[in-house]
Amino acid sequence: MTALITRDELAKEIEAGSVIVLDALGGEYYAKQHLPGALALVEAEVEARASELLPDKAAAVVTYCSNAACPNSQNVATKLERLGYTNVRKYRDGIEDWAGAGLPLEN
Repeated sequence: MTALITRDELAKEIEAGSVIVLDALGGEYYAKQHLPGALALVEAEVEARASELLPDKAAAVVTYCSNAACPNSQNVATKLERLGYTNVRKYRDGIEDWAGAGLPLEN
């Protein structure tokens, strides 16, 4: 199971620029709103796009989707780990938790 990251930890890492954030919802959901600086990467595109988006397999990466019930973030994280990425974490509570806390979103 992928290690988890809390909202507060993630906010600090985004602020510091020390993490690559991946939106596992993609498509219209990503276009509507996403976490600051997040890149869209859905499960079906991991193998094709991971090396382009994430050239450093040791880089700090965090996946998220809508909420704890959404499987997308774990599915993307699992595929990345199978491809050899070594520092992948998951923001389990997702964009609903982030927005609910009044933190900034981009669109």
